[in-house]
Amino acid sequence: MLSVEEKSCQFNRKIKINFTGGELSSDSGHLIFKEFDEKLGFSKTLTHHLVLNDSRKSPDYSNEQLLRQKIYQLLAGYSEDDAADSLIHDPVFTQVVESPTLASQPTLSRFYDRFDPNALDQLGMANQKLLDKVHRYRKNPALILDLDSTHVDTYGKQESSDYNAHYGTIGFHPLVAFDGATGDFLKAKLRPGNRYTSHGVVDFVRPILEHYNEHFPETTPLVRADSGFATPDLYEACETESVYYVIRLKTNAVLQRMAEELHPNDSPTGKTQCYYEEFDYQAKSWGKPRRVAVQSIRPANELFFTHTFIVTNLVECFSPKQVFQTYQKRGTMENYIKEAKSGFSLDQLSSHKFEINEVRLMLSLLAYNLTNWMRTMAFPKRQKAMRIETIRTRIVKVASKLVRSGRSLYFKLSSSFVYQAFFWNVLNRIQQLHIE
Repeated sequence: MLSVEEKSCQFNRKIKINFTGGELSSDSGHLIFKEFDEKLGFSKTLTHHLVLNDSRKSPDYSNEQLLRQKIYQLLAGYSEDDAADSLIHDPVFTQVVESPTLASQPTLSRFYDRFDPNALDQLGMANQKLLDKVHRYRKNPALILDLDSTHVDTYGKQESSDYNAHYGTIGFHPLVAFDGATGDFLKAKLRPGNRYTSHGVVDFVRPILEHYNEHFPETTPLVRADSGFATPDLYEACETESVYYVIRLKTNAVLQRMAEELHPNDSPTGKTQCYYEEFDYQAKSWGKPRRVAVQSIRPANELFFTHTFIVTNLVECFSPKQVFQTYQKRGTMENYIKEAKSGFSLDQLSSHKFEINEVRLMLSLLAYNLTNWMRTMAFPKRQKAMRIETIRTRIVKVASKLVRSGRSLYFKLSSSFVYQAFFWNVLNRIQQLHIE
């Protein structure tokens, strides 16, 4: 609803401010997102897989329109559903959603209620279909499957919210998987807050490994994970699927002793010492010995070495140092999670119902991926790592006025927009894409 309030600026009383500008939008860059959406077949793929329990008769908004509206609100940074009440007549949003008006917050809330586990699985399948299309376009020789868990704060009596000892607070503890080479969000699974890091990880990751082995046999998968995922079930799942892995091990007395035999704690020197070694090791819970790479570091003038251990099935041509270099690149995972949280509200799961929060998690994943695919496939090389906050500044948040003619809609963007050259560059690159 338009506000009739008006104020004068104190520094200059001649300047008046109100919100009655008419058919204006502050999110005109969504037209670029929509252009890429159509090139990729993003919304069409989601529509094909969206199957909800819908008993409505003659609805004003289709489920496909509601899904698209929520994703585009996330792209613009409007994480709260009630933002729709202000955007209801926005000329850009109505064009990308393909509806005369946007749905209100209560309509969006009822939309979430129509999801069930099957509908969530279908959206996961849609995400995989799009991942496959992008993977074929990029011709990636490898898939680096980075596993991690993260924390999502909860408030009040939210279903399945619980205390997590590692984070020392109450919330959810979702599993996430990204492609470490491209930043693509492969999969997410919402879990109660008290679940251990590796709980359910084999059931989570096995379908991904099976899928890429079946559909992309020429792609070499690699699983990377920290010590929270150091479980023999995961090693065995990777070995069964002929997938490489590098997973950090927690230090124990046996590993410590074996490492100290390689590099005893003798008299300190004035220089930092760093060694890379390996040995075969079999824990009591393992069915066979496995290769363990060891990094031993002693800072200058220190007495004791600090040892770090990684279990791997990488072939012998990978030296222990290369094994550690492969694992250390996993640090980008934290950036992906931060981007998903701060940019796409992955951590704003505020519903009382656990199942609705699973839907919100999936929508954040889809909004993240649409942005990541656009920047990696259509941005200039120097801007491919651009963060979502910067993308919003340079593409999305540009003012425009809608002017209607007999046959056309003219979106007249601000003449003083600083990033016009970048805006046109990205649009031109999108229109030149040929994605099969």
